[in-house]
Amino acid sequence: MTSMSIQDNDCLLIIDVQNDFCSAGSLAVPDAEAILPLINELAPQFSTVVLTQDWHPAGHSSFASSHPDKQAFETITLPYGEQTLWPDHCIQGSRGADFHPDLQCNSAQLIIRKGFRSAIDSYSAFYENDHTTTTGLTGYLRQRGIQRLFCVGLALDYCVRYSALDARREGFDAVVLEQACRGIDIEGSNEAARAAMRDAGVIIAS
Repeated sequence: MTSMSIQDNDCLLIIDVQNDFCSAGSLAVPDAEAILPLINELAPQFSTVVLTQDWHPAGHSSFASSHPDKQAFETITLPYGEQTLWPDHCIQGSRGADFHPDLQCNSAQLIIRKGFRSAIDSYSAFYENDHTTTTGLTGYLRQRGIQRLFCVGLALDYCVRYSALDARREGFDAVVLEQACRGIDIEGSNEAARAAMRDAGVIIAS
């Protein structure tokens, strides 16, 4: 998986492995389930494991259904900037918002719920899409003495990308284990994500 040895000050960040992002979900990421065995193998090796969970209220501003003249995957401008519109997904309390049943996440100590404010979307585990509203993850990791994050999950080109970029922004080392990620890949967004992450000093490892 990776030649880098896992240390006590490392954290495994498991991003949005939820039913709506897997097969038969409303925003299915191609081949999403293929990452589950690897994540399940990795998790017990880390002393700190954090999960993120998309957690939208019905009628969220990032849903195409909230904009009658728009379609899913179109882009609009909201007060905080450019926003891709999505099919309704990961609605609070729904089965689609649940973690995939095959994800073995009992070792996780923290779940970061994001996107629960109706007027603003959230890709990153650290910040909402205004890049100023925090989730509190930075403080949690610093109090635990974490220095490096290993990022896995869904989707490579959105929530994994922005979580890894913000990890670097917050002063952490960041490694994306690409074999344990899958992307939506809208108009080359997977490769754009790889380039952006490398430019920020994120290590992309197999």
